Amino acid sequence: MSTPHWAETFRQIHERGVERCRVGHRDPKTLFNAAETQFLASIGHTAQEVFDFVDDLVRYGGPSFEDALLVAAVRRDYFLLVQKGKPTGKVIEMDELPPKSEALAVIPWLPRLIVKAEAKLRGEMPDDLMFCCGGDRDFFERTNILPADFLRYVWLVDGNKDAIVEFVKQHAKNSG
Repeated sequence: MSTPHWAETFRQIHERGVERCRVGHRDPKTLFNAAETQFLASIGHTAQEVFDFVDDLVRYGGPSFEDALLVAAVRRDYFLLVQKGKPTGKVIEMDELPPKSEALAVIPWLPRLIVKAEAKLRGEMPDDLMFCCGGDRDFFERTNILPADFLRYVWLVDGNKDAIVEFVKQHAKNSG
């Protein structure tokens, strides 16, 4: 019997998380068993991050499994290729985030989303923060950008905020 591809294992964990959330299990620290948590760590994820996707899907209808998988793929690639499979051991502080009302190049939410994307890439998300939360999903919908595409672009331009602004403007222009 062959070992499942990582994406299939992620799908199974996600599905079990959805089932558990639907019956009222809402503790991210116990939602996944030790083997599931170990697998998630091997691809640069925490149980909290997957719980956030599962919980929002159950309660609000999104993000979809496909978005969760695509975001997981970008994080996994960054974790394995850039970080060589080693976590930084850091977690950003919530007060490091720009306010929700802050704008960059008259684009609201963008400064906050950039910081969140950089933290997501490095695996430095605090438990109280979610990449692809409701505010992020509103931003992605308004700008016609997939969450994973934004994450991958932030990785590609390595902190170049001007390039990110142009990326967002181009997508938003093409959505109308």
